[in-house]
Amino acid sequence: MRIHVAQAFLPVFALASTLQAATFYVTVAGLGGEPEYEQRFASQAQEIDKLVRAGGPDSKVTTLSGAQATKANIQSTLAQIAKEAKPADAFVLMLIGHGGFDGYDYKINLPGPDISGVELATMLDHVPCTRQLVVNMTSASGGSRAALEKPTRVVITATKSGNEKNATVFARYWVEALRDPAADTDKNDTVSALEAFTYADQKTAQFYDTQKRLATEHPTLEDTGQGDGARKPSPDNGEGLLASRFTLLRIGAAQIAANTPEKKALLEKREDLEQQIDKLKYEKAAMPEDQYKKQLSTLLLELAKTQAELDK
Repeated sequence: MRIHVAQAFLPVFALASTLQAATFYVTVAGLGGEPEYEQRFASQAQEIDKLVRAGGPDSKVTTLSGAQATKANIQSTLAQIAKEAKPADAFVLMLIGHGGFDGYDYKINLPGPDISGVELATMLDHVPCTRQLVVNMTSASGGSRAALEKPTRVVITATKSGNEKNATVFARYWVEALRDPAADTDKNDTVSALEAFTYADQKTAQFYDTQKRLATEHPTLEDTGQGDGARKPSPDNGEGLLASRFTLLRIGAAQIAANTPEKKALLEKREDLEQQIDKLKYEKAAMPEDQYKKQLSTLLLELAKTQAELDK
């Protein structure tokens, strides 16, 4: 198992989850170039907007689509969030559309001047949220990874490199992951960034298999602050821990609990315990077996007690 600098930040993430006050969602749907793509991109952005707004009163949502998705509007939106957000808050940026890569820099196609991966990274570095997620669903999005990756940031791209330049279908299945309860594989009524990625990645692969087409996109996830991302994040390759601990969306009973003051603290405690369990699984290879089992049993017992309180 690789040891990454990101592991030094793990206690910060546990604290941020417990004290989280808000989640800022920004969705950008860039130029389509053709009516079919314009409609598709706008529809996907609208669906994301609806789904994340339903997440609870702590959701702060901005959607920029069509003529509104300009470089200037993106800059002003992120600058405003940089002023409003606190370290305990979470931040999610989702990019839909066409992208390009010239071998050196990635850019998303926008009305007017395009915006580069380097420019986006600079703006995001000013956002104080200690937990950040960037989901770049555009073509050539893999070309943005190197600029965007950071130990405190989960970066998901629809393509493994900037050389996969065909229009992607990953966005379709990312949206589906936000509305399909099946994406919640551990059945805790929350969809993590890792669960959404895994769902969308599998659906993307199935699309190309069903169509009997050569896959022109290979989604990746990077959350260690270094590396080329992974197709299958796991403790074995060291990728996916921060993504597994990033609550992207609450659904069902968790969504109801988040809107109930007396239940919200218990919900946050449960999520923190689940995240500690995920962290322990990534540390298993570096610790004695009996110590691992003891810590896991303690966490599972406390998790069961907390869930029982939530179910009352």
